[in-house]
Amino acid sequence: MASRKAFLLRIDPRLWDALEKWASDELRSVNGQIEYVLSRAVREAGRERKGAGGSATGVPKRNRPEPREGPAGSSS
Repeated sequence: MASRKAFLLRIDPRLWDALEKWASDELRSVNGQIEYVLSRAVREAGRERKGAGGSATGVPKRNRPEPREGPAGSSS
């Protein structure tokens, strides 16, 4: 497994609570959810680095469920 950069993140408690709920809904840890959101933002901004292995951002892809668009069972 690729090594990870550890760092301290100061975050508003309300934002933490929202991330914690979102992570739970997506069956991820809060750390995994933050990494997922940041990776997606980097990709959508066209800022990814092309590297060997893993995703373009250098973050290994994991077998996680895709995020839900809305409430479960709703159809548009």
